[in-house]
Amino acid sequence: MGMQRNAVITGIGVCSPVGIGRDAYWEALIHGKTGFRTIGLFDTAPYSVNVAGEIGDFDPVSLLGKKGLREMDRSTRLLICAAQLAIDDSGIGLNDQNAHSVGVSIGTTFGSLHSIFQFDRDGLLDGPRLVNPSFFPNTVINSPSSRISIRFKIKGFNTTISTGFCAGLDAVAYASDFIRLNRADIVLAGGVEELCEETFRGFLNLGCLSGSDGSIPLCCPFDARRNGVILSEGASVLILEDEEHALKRGANILAKVKGYGNSFDPLTEWNFVRTGKGLFNAVKTAIDDALLKPGDIDFICSGANSTKGLDRLESAVIREAFGSRSSSVPVSSIKSMVGESFSASGALGLSAAAGAITRGIIPPTVNYRERDPECDLDYVPNHARKTPVRNALIMSADPYGNNSAMVLSRYE
Repeated sequence: MGMQRNAVITGIGVCSPVGIGRDAYWEALIHGKTGFRTIGLFDTAPYSVNVAGEIGDFDPVSLLGKKGLREMDRSTRLLICAAQLAIDDSGIGLNDQNAHSVGVSIGTTFGSLHSIFQFDRDGLLDGPRLVNPSFFPNTVINSPSSRISIRFKIKGFNTTISTGFCAGLDAVAYASDFIRLNRADIVLAGGVEELCEETFRGFLNLGCLSGSDGSIPLCCPFDARRNGVILSEGASVLILEDEEHALKRGANILAKVKGYGNSFDPLTEWNFVRTGKGLFNAVKTAIDDALLKPGDIDFICSGANSTKGLDRLESAVIREAFGSRSSSVPVSSIKSMVGESFSASGALGLSAAAGAITRGIIPPTVNYRERDPECDLDYVPNHARKTPVRNALIMSADPYGNNSAMVLSRYE
């Protein structure tokens, strides 16, 4: 047996409503910049809500060139841009020599919904013989991750993970396992979701969106005024690498994947009222797996999304897991700035946590004004906080029962 293999993060690529590229993203979060704007991707006249975390200045051609873009849907373009940015950031050369030891692991859930809708509409209206074949490749959920391997000529494993809100975290955990088990040296891991009318309408009809009662949409995690999510889109790809491999090539190591836990909770309901056992188990497992104690965690990157139930649930779980220390550990929700991007949210959270670790600055929970007695922790309100971060806990809970948590640590 050789020495234990560890997964480290050596590059980050982000396409988000607040910024494109790792540094632009980190700067925006530190300065509390929000990414909500009037939707331009589809006509919102029929709807009571017209605001989302849409990436307005997204220009894939400037990053990727024109070639091969035409047949890609929005999810794939967002993801490939994030992958290109991550590859550039890490300085890894992808070539024939290492192609077989590089893998891809991506979380997405609603990624192909719009393409399925377009493809099916033609088939239903005009009959199956007249469907547009160029829409067809995008109707499968593993299309975005496959396109990464095609574009960058990657020949290692290629996986798509679809566990709802937790998919981004789960995909990165899966990637780090492949590195630990010596099945890959480098993995492009992360998550993506696109904003499209079909998903938007679904969430609106479920009553999940802030502003669906005609009020002005508001994203304020943990705040007493919270009344639903602002839907958003985004992609983040992290370059995970075997520690020895990274050191050998003199890579800039941003953080280390230290621990992971996940736990399914069969009692979960859409509004998170009854339970928290699954998330508690995931958090406890992640901290144990990292060989740490709750007292070692310097920052919790929360998945709270400005809904009554989830924000309360997360606060209760943190109180239970951290005990007497729960009121002093900084908890922050970047969703106050980037909105709810379901499967991309975990990867965006990990990218933010890596920034907190490398820069020693915790991003704030913005829009925090009115205290809720059921949410009584330190939410780093409205202003970033300069403080050393050695270990960060990133958490994610899905309304259909999945719960995941991951610990990232400073690389010593």
